Amino acid sequence: MKQILISHRGNISGINPKKENRMDYIFESLNLGYDTEIDCWYLDNQWYLGHDEPKYKTEITILKNPKVWCHIKNTQGLEEIKKIKGTNYFWHDKDEYTLTSKGTVWCRVGSIVIKNSICVLPEQGYSGNIKNCKGVCSDYIEDWKGKHIYG
Repeated sequence: MKQILISHRGNISGINPKKENRMDYIFESLNLGYDTEIDCWYLDNQWYLGHDEPKYKTEITILKNPKVWCHIKNTQGLEEIKKIKGTNYFWHDKDEYTLTSKGTVWCRVGSIVIKNSICVLPEQGYSGNIKNCKGVCSDYIEDWKGKHIYG
């Protein structure tokens, strides 16, 4: 089975802070066939995207996209995302592992990868056998395309 390739914040071929979590950038990665991890905030009855703070207003439709992995960044967001059926979301801070709403283990950067988990930012290091992972989330996801990681 092919592993899931997940663009980290829309990045495909490297870190690009000026474009990360912007809708046009996210759609670029989705249109190339990648799943995409986005950082989501909910404030004052509005959804936003942004890593360290809510920067870009967004609509609920992107959260419902089956190829989007929503990294919830605030408590209000966690309460609200639970009301949206079909979303794939998770919350974590410094945990080694977290479980997404669809039951997938999301590994923290540098963690020991476990079978059927998502290896996050493997370019920053990991331990274990990446071939056992369900997928990879990377800022350099284009580099993972066609590599030996497929089991």
